[in-house]
Amino acid sequence: MDAPRPRRRSTPFLIGLVAILAALPLGYFLFLHQPPPPPPRPVVEAPPAPPPKKGPVQLTLEEVRGTVEVRHGTGEWRAASAGEALRPSDAVRTRDGSYAVLIGGEAVEVRMEAGTEVSVEALTDSLSRLFLGNGMTTVRIKPGSGQTFQLKAAGSDAEARSEGGTFTLSNNGAGTVALATLVGEVSFSGQRKVVIVRAGQQSVIRPGQGPTAPTDIPSSLLLKVNWPARPTVSRRQLVVSGQTDPGNHVDVAGQRVPTDAEGHFSHTVALKEGANSVQVRALSVGGLSQENQRELTVDTTPPGKVTVDPPLWNDPNPHNQ
Repeated sequence: MDAPRPRRRSTPFLIGLVAILAALPLGYFLFLHQPPPPPPRPVVEAPPAPPPKKGPVQLTLEEVRGTVEVRHGTGEWRAASAGEALRPSDAVRTRDGSYAVLIGGEAVEVRMEAGTEVSVEALTDSLSRLFLGNGMTTVRIKPGSGQTFQLKAAGSDAEARSEGGTFTLSNNGAGTVALATLVGEVSFSGQRKVVIVRAGQQSVIRPGQGPTAPTDIPSSLLLKVNWPARPTVSRRQLVVSGQTDPGNHVDVAGQRVPTDAEGHFSHTVALKEGANSVQVRALSVGGLSQENQRELTVDTTPPGKVTVDPPLWNDPNPHNQ
C-alpha cells in the first residue's frame, strides 16, 4: 500500500522538467536568437542629370594696345576699352601701330594686327562667325570645345573654317586672301573649291579664283623695295614702291599699305628736311617677317645764282627770224 507514493511525488517533477525543456527553444528564440537582417532594398539609380545648357559664346575685348576703335551696331566709331563685350553686328578696328585681342571664353581667341577691321556676324553655343574687312588676324580655337569658327573675307567669297586649329588669315579687301595653318587643320574655300590646309601649310585665293593647293610655309619671304638711286633727295615726299608675296602684310614708315594680287605695293612717305630713316616691313601669314630700311637726306636748298651773259639780256631781237 506504501509503494505508489514516490511515483506521485516524481510526477510533478517530471512535468516541470518537460515544461522547462519545452520552454528552452522558445526562450532562445525570444532572448538569444538574433533575427536575420532585413533584405537589402533595391538600389534605384537616379537618372543622370542633363548636361548644363551651353549659352552663346561671349566675345570680349581682352587686350587693347594703341588706337583701337569699336562700333556697336550702326553707331559711330569710338575708342575701345579692355573688357568691352561684343555682339553680332559689332565691329572692331585697329589703327597703325596698334593691335587688339578678342576672346570667347576659353574656346576662341582672335588677335588683330595693325590696320585690321573685324566685324561679328554670329555667336551661338556652337558657332562663332566673324568677318575680316581687311588686314591680318590670327585665330585660335580650343580643341574639344565644341565650337566651330568661321572667318569670312570682304571683297571675296573666301572663308576659313576650323573646329580646333590655329590659323592666320590676311585680306587686302580686293579679293586676295591668304591663309596659313599653325596648329590642326582648316577648311579654306572660295569659288566653290575647298582645300584642307594642315599645320605648316598655306594657301592663297586671288580675285575670281579658288584657293591654291596647300604648300609648305616657306622659310623666307620676298621683299623688294625700289629706293632712290642716291641717298640725298630734293623733295619732301617720296614714293616707296616694291613687291612682296601675295597676301603679306606690309608697313611703310609705320603705316599699313595694301598689296595687290601679285604683292605689289606703293606708298607716298612725307619726309622732313635733313636726315630721315624709312623702314619697310613685310609680315606673312606663316609668321615670317622681314625689314628693309634706308637712310635718306632731304635737301631742298635751291642751287646758287646762275651767271648769265649780259649781252644776251640787251639783245633787242633775241629770236632771230
